Amino acid sequence: MTTATAKSERSAKPLISVDNATFGYGEVPVLESVSIDVEPGSFLGLVGPNGSGKSTLLDLMLGLRRPDDGTVTLFGEPADEFDAGERIGYVAQDATEAARDMPITVREVVEMGRYPRRLVGRFSSKDRRAVEGAMERVGITDLASRRVGRLSGGQRQRVFIARALASEADLLALDEPTVGVDAESREEFYSLLADLNATGLTVILIEHDIGVVTTYATDIACLNRQLYFDGDPSAFVETDALEQAYGTDQHVLHHDH
Repeated sequence: MTTATAKSERSAKPLISVDNATFGYGEVPVLESVSIDVEPGSFLGLVGPNGSGKSTLLDLMLGLRRPDDGTVTLFGEPADEFDAGERIGYVAQDATEAARDMPITVREVVEMGRYPRRLVGRFSSKDRRAVEGAMERVGITDLASRRVGRLSGGQRQRVFIARALASEADLLALDEPTVGVDAESREEFYSLLADLNATGLTVILIEHDIGVVTTYATDIACLNRQLYFDGDPSAFVETDALEQAYGTDQHVLHHDH
């Protein structure tokens, strides 16, 4: 096995730093000695086969789990002690499907993003501006009064992105958010993420479509328990990291955008 490819340049203060992290469920190792930094303003795509530890690594990065060995820092603090949740927008793997049963409106979901920031009592004018601005940025203003459960999968994705934007998050993390969504909506969604990243929002995306990641991400991490690659997408497609991680010959299909 080759060692993970290092990024040629790293900032002095990464937004997330994973240093030699190991994690397992009981005696079953899921991640072994993984080290990776997430730079502010980057768009990191996490790829690997099913069961490779992608979601677990994201959990460690967000402080939702604590490594058995090694360290993880988030905004310069131990990730599992970080408590400024408003700085993170997290869309879990089944979020859009779970939203089918939510008996609330789009605006009410987006307003949830303001809960950590608002003062006790009613929403302020600043809160209302943040909610309206977030819905406008993702193109769902016309859906504000619709029930979330009556939206398409692609529309529900945008609602959760707007919720993160309303909180004024610095980091947006998504775990396979396009499962069950049609191809056209997926492409629009990826373009939206790229546009948000271009404004300075840091994005971490777990995605099974490797072509999407190589097309839209600024950085790629390929893993299967261990890290096989960490670096630029153009360099990634020239390596054998995919074959090593998946154990078979893999081909990358690029998406036009």
